[in-house]
Amino acid sequence: AYDVRIDVADDGVLRWLPEQVVSVEGSHLRMRTTVELAPTARLVLREEQVLGRHGEPPGTLATRLTVRRAGRPLLDQELSFGPGAPGDWDGGAVLGGHRATGQLLVVDPAFAEKPVETRLLGEHAVIAPLAGPAALVTAVAPDALALRRLLDTALAALAPL
Repeated sequence: AYDVRIDVADDGVLRWLPEQVVSVEGSHLRMRTTVELAPTARLVLREEQVLGRHGEPPGTLATRLTVRRAGRPLLDQELSFGPGAPGDWDGGAVLGGHRATGQLLVVDPAFAEKPVETRLLGEHAVIAPLAGPAALVTAVAPDALALRRLLDTALAALAPL
């Protein structure tokens, strides 16, 4: 289990960019990240999951990201991959054969006046506005390096904090 709790006070800025989590064959990992933001707090949060080492199947991985701003829900997202995960987690509608997935969340009060516009980043990532004010980037990629490049591109576009 991997549990992280983050609190960001008024006028605080946090860039939480941990390294990638690799779900190796035979592992069973549950990750939970909970974030509480004050009304004027800013946040850049990146999560990256790599499903198996090169040439091996993944272990079981369940992640949950819960973010509240000023006490109100901003994002509550749960993902599951690997043996025993519900649904067709590896099918075309979810990963389409890719082995890396990740998200980048940027919360900035400036987005209240000028929200982020929904747009694609290549074929495998999307930037979407969230009420809050925030933007969420969701990406899949064939490997860890390609995923990091996608999320770094999004980070440069969204968060010059």
